[in-house]
Amino acid sequence: MSTNLVQAAYIIAAVLFVLSLAGLSKHETARRGNAFGIIGMVIALVATIWLAADQAEHALTTVLLILVAMVIGASIGLWRARVVQMTGMPELVAMLHSFVGLAAVLVGYNSYLSTHGLTGAEENIHLVEVFLGIFIGAVTFTGSIVANLKLSARISSRPLMLPHRQLLNLLAVLVSIGLLVWFMAAPSIVPVAIMTVISLAFGWHLVASIGGGDMPVVISMLNSYSGWAAAAAGFMLGNNLLIITGALVGSSGAILSYIMCTAMNRSFVSVIAGGYGSAPSSAVADHDYGQHRETSVDEVAELLRNAASVVITPGYGMAVAHAQYPVADLTARLRKRGVTVRFGIHPVAGRLPGHMNVLLAEAKVPYDVVLEMDEINDDFPGTDVVLVIGANDTVNPAATDEPGSPIAGMPVLKVWNAHDVVIFKRSMATGYAGVQNPLFFRDNSQMLFGDAKDKVEEILRVL
Repeated sequence: MSTNLVQAAYIIAAVLFVLSLAGLSKHETARRGNAFGIIGMVIALVATIWLAADQAEHALTTVLLILVAMVIGASIGLWRARVVQMTGMPELVAMLHSFVGLAAVLVGYNSYLSTHGLTGAEENIHLVEVFLGIFIGAVTFTGSIVANLKLSARISSRPLMLPHRQLLNLLAVLVSIGLLVWFMAAPSIVPVAIMTVISLAFGWHLVASIGGGDMPVVISMLNSYSGWAAAAAGFMLGNNLLIITGALVGSSGAILSYIMCTAMNRSFVSVIAGGYGSAPSSAVADHDYGQHRETSVDEVAELLRNAASVVITPGYGMAVAHAQYPVADLTARLRKRGVTVRFGIHPVAGRLPGHMNVLLAEAKVPYDVVLEMDEINDDFPGTDVVLVIGANDTVNPAATDEPGSPIAGMPVLKVWNAHDVVIFKRSMATGYAGVQNPLFFRDNSQMLFGDAKDKVEEILRVL
């Protein structure tokens, strides 16, 4: 009877998770989707604890151990959720993905060491589940750690260019397949241990080989990997809800990766293989773009006073400066003056898919003025002023004009087609991809140096 009730609870939780994903697909229903997800997870946790207590010899001890683990994890999670800044959210997400991968590895080893009495096809299926679960989990674990280190600038964002790197990746996969055959023919911990070491190195190399400009795609890819790792753990534990949840996360992450690759003109297969988004350094020539032109707060305010249409293109620098609130105030002020104000959002602006949309929603910018790249790009020629606030690689004309650039072929916001472009930056440093931006030196571009939040607030005071 208890098992039937738990399975019924799992079905309800699974439905709520599907409704959660559906709700998160739109700004207007995102809060409701989040609520569905929370309720579904509470039901899943209560049902799982109930099942564990029902099946354990010492129910009270089992429940107490689970609750202690939950309290420790929840305390750490609540602390991190309170102190993390929006700028630190991408690396936090990457670290959370690594926990899922590590959990799959530990579940795999425990499942193999504690399972006895299986024979024939049943044993073979279980061995494959264990092997694949550990492999996917290990790749997700180290890959997510590298993503976290790159996003937090603890290691260089430049791609790791090992000789014959794709051949190394292929060799790792082929050796792992050979170890799987060995493991199924003569089950022992040895081939699993060797495979674990290889897959840990494989995951590290996959993400290390990807350039910093493409890290948002990597985050969605690792999200997919973590989902499949969770699904593999579900198979090993015989937990249907974990299988369903992992499949939902894995498939939605894969779809998001595909959408982002399409938006960036990247090959989806290249994402899976790793080592894309980079070019040999010899392919990138040093260009002399001339001199940039600096402007002042008063001059920018005057441009905005005389403008009929303004487009704001935000980037990671806006998040770092916490400038979304004064930008929202500036938007409201200009709209009251009758100026048409819209936002142009690149698919990979920031360090996380949807990063800029979340920031602007947090600052109460109306959803209807926040447009995607494809919706706004054709309107730049008729735009009076573009404010580039903290964006760099996503507005870089080198992507269209320089075939040797590491970002060549990547669709960008063509802000240079507007009448005037004002770029808010702290300095003339290159963007996250490490590529110089010729936009800064164009005749219709002006640089406004300083903290973006301070400069927008000064513009507001002048207006």
